[in-house]
Amino acid sequence: MAEQESLEFGKADFVLMDAVTMPEFMANLRLRFEKGRIYTFIGEVVVSMNPYKNLNIYGRDTIEQYKGRELYERPPHLFAIADAAYKAMKRRSKDTCIVISGESGAGKTEASKYIMQYIAAITNPGQRAELCPLFPQSRVIVQQPGERSFHSFYQLLQGGSEQLLRSLHLQKDASAYSYICPGAQLKCSINDGAEFKAVADAMKVIGFKQEEIQTVYKIVAAILHLGNLKFYVDGDTPIIENSKLVSVIAELLSTKAELVEKALLFRTVATGRDVIDKQHTEQEATYGRDAFAKAIYERLFCWIVTHINDVIEVKNYDTTVHGKNTVIGVLDIYGFEIFDNNSFEQFCINYCNEKLQQLFIQLVLKQEQEEYQREGIPWKHIDYFNNQVIVDLVEQQHKGIIAILDDACMNVGKVTDEMFLEALNSKLGKHAHFSSRKLCATDKTLEFDRDFRIKHYAGDVIYSVTGFIDKNKDTLFQDFKRLMYNSSNPVLKMMWPEGKLSITEVTKRPLTAATLFKNSMIALVDNLTLKEPYYVRCIKPNDKKSPQLFDEERCRHQVEYLGLLENVRVRRAGFAYRQSYEKFLHRYKMISEFTWPNHDLPSDKEAVRKLIECHGFQHDVAYGKTKLFIRTPRTLFTLEELHAKMLVRIVLFLQKVKLPLPHKLSSSSLNHPCSPFCLSCCTDSRFGYPPGLLCRWCLAACSCFAGRWRAAELIRSVPPEVLPQLRAKVAAMELLKGHRADIGLQRAWQGNYIALKPDRAQSSGSFTPVANELKRKDKYMNILFSCHVRKVTGLGASRDQTDSHLDQQDINTECPEGLVGLSVSNGKDQLVVFHTKDNKDLIVCLFSNDPSNDSRIGELVGVLASHFKREKRSLHVSVTNPVQCSLHGRKCTVSVETRINQPQPDFTKHRSGFVLCVPGN
Repeated sequence: MAEQESLEFGKADFVLMDAVTMPEFMANLRLRFEKGRIYTFIGEVVVSMNPYKNLNIYGRDTIEQYKGRELYERPPHLFAIADAAYKAMKRRSKDTCIVISGESGAGKTEASKYIMQYIAAITNPGQRAELCPLFPQSRVIVQQPGERSFHSFYQLLQGGSEQLLRSLHLQKDASAYSYICPGAQLKCSINDGAEFKAVADAMKVIGFKQEEIQTVYKIVAAILHLGNLKFYVDGDTPIIENSKLVSVIAELLSTKAELVEKALLFRTVATGRDVIDKQHTEQEATYGRDAFAKAIYERLFCWIVTHINDVIEVKNYDTTVHGKNTVIGVLDIYGFEIFDNNSFEQFCINYCNEKLQQLFIQLVLKQEQEEYQREGIPWKHIDYFNNQVIVDLVEQQHKGIIAILDDACMNVGKVTDEMFLEALNSKLGKHAHFSSRKLCATDKTLEFDRDFRIKHYAGDVIYSVTGFIDKNKDTLFQDFKRLMYNSSNPVLKMMWPEGKLSITEVTKRPLTAATLFKNSMIALVDNLTLKEPYYVRCIKPNDKKSPQLFDEERCRHQVEYLGLLENVRVRRAGFAYRQSYEKFLHRYKMISEFTWPNHDLPSDKEAVRKLIECHGFQHDVAYGKTKLFIRTPRTLFTLEELHAKMLVRIVLFLQKVKLPLPHKLSSSSLNHPCSPFCLSCCTDSRFGYPPGLLCRWCLAACSCFAGRWRAAELIRSVPPEVLPQLRAKVAAMELLKGHRADIGLQRAWQGNYIALKPDRAQSSGSFTPVANELKRKDKYMNILFSCHVRKVTGLGASRDQTDSHLDQQDINTECPEGLVGLSVSNGKDQLVVFHTKDNKDLIVCLFSNDPSNDSRIGELVGVLASHFKREKRSLHVSVTNPVQCSLHGRKCTVSVETRINQPQPDFTKHRSGFVLCVPGN
């Protein structure tokens, strides 16, 4: 559990939900998204929501907050899971892997980038991370609605220089290229030109040679040109309609145009001792072209990944000196897909996710069982949905769907997709997770001779068999492999080693696409089984890429197919929370007189037992060898509430006694390590009896030492992200306590209210761009405070204003540099006067609709006072009614009056200045 986050942000760990139900899961997910908390734990899994905006939570300061900390010591974050994987690798000398899954647009790639950034920041040259590619080939040639193809295509077109594009025979307009045309029409927040330069610079930094970078550009360009090739048949002869492109492709791939044309239109077949060229049909030529394009891009991708892994691999590694060579793998994998039309590609992708879900549940159960055994906690069997039956339905030898599909592809003669479906009906008709229209004649959601349904763990998916046979056949003919191997470009030649074989040497029937995919999945699972895996599950909140919209139905769909609720059930089946005795005491010892400030019991375990028993929680816990296990979330929340209340009491007490009286020595002072020495100076006869003044000085020093020490211990337990709010509240209390009735100490201070929860929807849309422009123009980093205000203009009129800095029209935009003081009234109104160096004071009334009685004066004063204190500058704050001020050099007063029928606060002119009229009912 991320203990440091307030419950106003929802449950930081889904395991701590009161009830494991979909409505409660969705409610917590929505609340955290709307509160700006995009990460949530499920035990040791991170659920990540795409915020569709840049967040300042990945800098060096944040990295330091997570470095070396245990997973639950900090709020949920990608850095927490990255650090956990790194520590596991170092402590147990075992390879680890972070598996990132989710659908397109959910933020998988960004998540992997931030994880790699963190690992790079905390490791030294003797350690490394490893990229593990699992590549979605079909995206090269076709994309789902609302998706772009791979960014590299658009980056090259938008970022490449005119000279580079001319050399590649390209134009900037992405809609001119068939493979990527749909994505060219989409609105995208990515700056492709800037990203192109960033990628090019990164390749140079990591050690790619200039000729290698040029080869990358040539391959990407060749794929774009391949997509524009069109075929037709003249009689029995296949012909390329736009044959000039063949010469362009040949030039880019460093081969001959006639060889490219032959590979596209013919297939060389060996029959015994004879070798013949078999002509393609128009459809076969199109399939071959697409297979070639996908294969080129995949080989390029794998070559880049291998190149990077080679560069970051530790050279001259000596295991006797450095220990076992371990790695952290980062696996970015596509998520479960359910579309209106699901074909062969979705079948493979969903099989992949089915396989990984099975592994995930098994490993979570295994980790749970191992921890229980280590801690001596009895293990009870956990019921869960075992999807091995679905995995077998797909991959089982001789009986599974892939085996039946391969048999259909190998049959002699014309085999159709309908014949394949008939074979499925015949062999799988009695399987509980398979159905078709023939098997279920009344199910009108299925089409005869076209559809079959699989009941996946994530839900039912209807697949159309149309194209299964052709897509499963190996249309990447050996001709293409020989063509690339014989290229004069050494990089290309290196990518296609199997092209070395002549046609007479290739005797085995090539494996089908489905079998190749199955084999890669089995190898991947075997690899992951040898590693200690960690998981990031990515969710896209909406399809409009809006940072504010939470599409309930869309999110629920992803939660279901990611199996998140099942994850929670498995993790919750035993104990919802566990923590070492030492860390548990460090956080909660203040809530028991037996453990505060330090206990004298035989062990931390006994101290924890005493604390638990004094609050009556002994029936909801179990005591392991090194950890306390808590069964239900309610117990933990009660502990958190007790901790929060006691923390406030202690901090307020310390503020009151921060200058201790000389004649008092509290009993807690005697616990300070300095106390015995100081007291012995005053009482030991060997030194003689000192004057009374010296005794009083020693007692005062002891008390002061103890107070400072206790304060430091308490502050150390406060999370770093809470400290600014705590400092601001202390500053507000020092300035306003006793002068104003309500300064808002009991509520959370959020600061940037307009950005977090706009009071007025019509103005919220323009706030962020205006604030960003001010940041760029005035070079400031953070907004200290923002809310809507009603202000007095230079002409004496009253109008509403969105306050984004303080006010860029009335105060120098370097504010609070130009600010010298504040004046507020002593009532419950929200009047504030900002006093400036140039006597052009700003008169405003803070405005809040939600809730209407929300007082923000204390927060504003506290935030500014705390900021000025950090800057070592003084800020004068006056509490009075009426308030004296200066408007454009003219002295005036602002008073506050209560009026019964006043609908909302407003300023009116008065002979001596202005009156703020506030509602009195």
